[in-house]
Amino acid sequence: MRGIWLHGAIAILMMTAAANGYAQDKTLAERLGYAKDDVLLIIHADDMGMCHSSSLACIDALEKGIVTCASTMVPCPWFPEIAQYAREHPEADIGLHLTYTAEWKRYRWGPLSPRSLVPGLIDEEGYFHHGVEAVVKSSNAKEIEIETRAQIEHALRNGLKPTHLDSHMGTIYADPSFLQTVLKLSEEYDIPFMFFNPTPAMIERVGGEDKFPSALSESMAARGVPLIDSLPSIGDVPVDQYEEAYKKLIAELKPGVHLLIIHPNLESDESRAITGTHEKRNAEYEIFTNPAMKTFIEKQGVKLIGWKDLLPLWKSRARVE
Repeated sequence: MRGIWLHGAIAILMMTAAANGYAQDKTLAERLGYAKDDVLLIIHADDMGMCHSSSLACIDALEKGIVTCASTMVPCPWFPEIAQYAREHPEADIGLHLTYTAEWKRYRWGPLSPRSLVPGLIDEEGYFHHGVEAVVKSSNAKEIEIETRAQIEHALRNGLKPTHLDSHMGTIYADPSFLQTVLKLSEEYDIPFMFFNPTPAMIERVGGEDKFPSALSESMAARGVPLIDSLPSIGDVPVDQYEEAYKKLIAELKPGVHLLIIHPNLESDESRAITGTHEKRNAEYEIFTNPAMKTFIEKQGVKLIGWKDLLPLWKSRARVE
């Protein structure tokens, strides 16, 4: 049933796009006013507001101008700090890191929506599940819609105007009905959701064609929705090789619009107590707040952009009725 429903929805979207004549012959870089062979890079800080150390690190990285945008976890305890920052800095490029999991052992959070309405999102300890598979197994698209609305509405009530939506731990990409639900809400709230061109590398990264149907990307592209070309990653390398690995990754980027996700965090007792990856997160903070990295990026001819640069294209898309 999920597959039939999804393919039917895709067909409707493609017919809408065709009727409105939104097929795009230009690359995303060209639509943004750059040359076809330019390399554009969004450096995106995840997990903003997860804890105080992540909030401070992400804010500093944004203000240093190398990290170009970030997304915040609305259900987390330190979200109020980010909401205050967003109210005081409306120019900041901050989206919502839609959250349905709480992965750490001793630092947890749960849904913003009434728990009686989203029982499948809650584990036996009373928090979000630790992992994505448990969400897919226990929850459904209706609960995802209820909780997503709650997170968006809470952010708006607190004065944060999101520049985009994305997905903590990739939960939304794990089930086609979750994805379709969030894309619907993205249209309803007029906030772009992080989505990608269906390259073989991207399809493989998110788990195959069933979870990332290329026809859906094609229908979105036909409506003029800006789609990122790639999601590069340094993979699993030792933390003392991070800087070298990131420089190699950036130097080897091909023409297009790429989105690099990092998780900046200050080295602190708080971050050490929460996560076993605190050394890696602190390394990313140090690397992407160092002016030398900005100089290196400029020397490669790579142009930094953020989600705010994509918003005019999003606003001009063919709307879904």
